[in-house]
Amino acid sequence: MEFIGSAHPWQDYFEFADRWLHFGAGVLWIGLLYFFNWVNSAFAPTMDADTKRKVIPELMPRCLFWFRWGAAWTWITGVLLLFLVYYHGHDGAYLLEGQQAKPTPSDWGPAFAGLFVGFLLYDILFKAMAKQQIPAIVVGVALTLGFAWYLDGSLGFSKRATYIHVAGLFGTCMAANVWMRIWPAQQRIITAIKNGDAPDGGDVAMAGSRSKHNTYLSAALLLFMVGVGDQSGLLLSFGNVIVTVLGVMLISFAIIKILYTKAAKVPGF
Repeated sequence: MEFIGSAHPWQDYFEFADRWLHFGAGVLWIGLLYFFNWVNSAFAPTMDADTKRKVIPELMPRCLFWFRWGAAWTWITGVLLLFLVYYHGHDGAYLLEGQQAKPTPSDWGPAFAGLFVGFLLYDILFKAMAKQQIPAIVVGVALTLGFAWYLDGSLGFSKRATYIHVAGLFGTCMAANVWMRIWPAQQRIITAIKNGDAPDGGDVAMAGSRSKHNTYLSAALLLFMVGVGDQSGLLLSFGNVIVTVLGVMLISFAIIKILYTKAAKVPGF
């Protein structure tokens, strides 16, 4: 059998398996994210205190186990794909516009570091402006556009590489939210409910807001992932990278807003 892509068949097998794991873990993670935000968020307020004390300590730890490990494995396998497809494979054709030489760490290192710096800036921003969500979102969008401009204009990344790194930025922020903000807060919330105490308001606000952020970011992340692999090249055909990134974010945010509105109106029996 002859493979297209890597000169080493083992890399093709490994990349295929990693894609499968990446999508599988992502389905698990994002599916539970939507369950928490569009199902459980409407159901939980219908329970009285005694019911919550019985249900929450049994239900939520099980859900959060799969949720956080789905997030972890989605991120890990996604990073592996970055190295396999963009940093190591395909002779640089996917990473650098018009360059066929194999990329070096100096080519991709700043972009990869930007994923972590991006979460740090996002975390600081939304902590400092916790009560000013709209201005914080505007600043966050501006920072994202700045990252895209840096990749495209300064590092010379291809459109495909620019969009997948913006998706990687969102995925890194989302996974870090799960492990560093949502899960620690939920542990304290569940413990308080189990003991019959009122959860700390700060923990409830943190878990709720970061989960909502992840939900909004997820739609844009998925659209970028689909777009860079779409054989029609529709997303890649648009001329201006910054306008495209902004358009994807606005369309995705609008769709998630509509779904939040719909979720609040779905009745029980």
